[in-house]
Amino acid sequence: MMTQIIHPLLQRALSNGIHFEMQEAVAVVRLSRPLKRNALSDGLVEALRDVFQNLPEEAKAAVIYGEGNHFCAGLDLSELKERDAGQGVFHSRSWHLALDAVQLGRVPVVAALHGAVVGGGLELASACHIRVADDSSFFALPEGTRGIFVGGGGSVRIPKLIGVARMTDMMLTGRVYNAVDGERIGLTQYLVPEGKSLEKALDLAKRIATNAPLTNYALMHALPRIAEQPADHGYLTEALISSIAQAAPEAKSRVKAFLEGKADKVQKS
Repeated sequence: MMTQIIHPLLQRALSNGIHFEMQEAVAVVRLSRPLKRNALSDGLVEALRDVFQNLPEEAKAAVIYGEGNHFCAGLDLSELKERDAGQGVFHSRSWHLALDAVQLGRVPVVAALHGAVVGGGLELASACHIRVADDSSFFALPEGTRGIFVGGGGSVRIPKLIGVARMTDMMLTGRVYNAVDGERIGLTQYLVPEGKSLEKALDLAKRIATNAPLTNYALMHALPRIAEQPADHGYLTEALISSIAQAAPEAKSRVKAFLEGKADKVQKS
């Protein structure tokens, strides 16, 4: 059963389209603008930033999902304002800060996707570390056909998932990927029957929450950077991170338990 946590630093988030609860060690974050298909307003983006910058200490993993029939249909175009170039830069950078709080925060984040995962919704999903889609999910980047450009970090994150050529095609042509093809090209790591994405995401997050926190943090922060470093730099970073991780008391106790036959062995799934 979920127990709602009301933290003073989360009050703003709770009043701007976010519902927040803890389920055991998992922070459960729900986008709650179903009548707008959970479109991203500036208030909702700021709320996401507030939540992920102020997660309770007991949170070891997180799940993001959308209320209603869709995960997130993108930018709320009704809030689109005329801005000069400088204002536009600052606005985009505010979104970068919010989605960085998701990707580069303290705990791994699993996205439970269904329905529309479009525009800014796909940018948000790409900031998460694991993405679970159900059969109702579809993916698109309509900004190109609307005369605008992604501004929430999508041009950096999405090509790392599917490549520049596929993202270019999506934006030039308005191409829409269904759930099966989205998994095939790398937009998601898991595909489940319709209505099951949240259940699967929670199961994964609970499993992740049992990992050593320092190892989870290294996977979130070191692994992506190693992937972008020259090989000799990456090897050194790997050596440093692995030595730090294995020196942690929790790591030592886990290895000892395995050597003494007290830990589960890897089994074929």
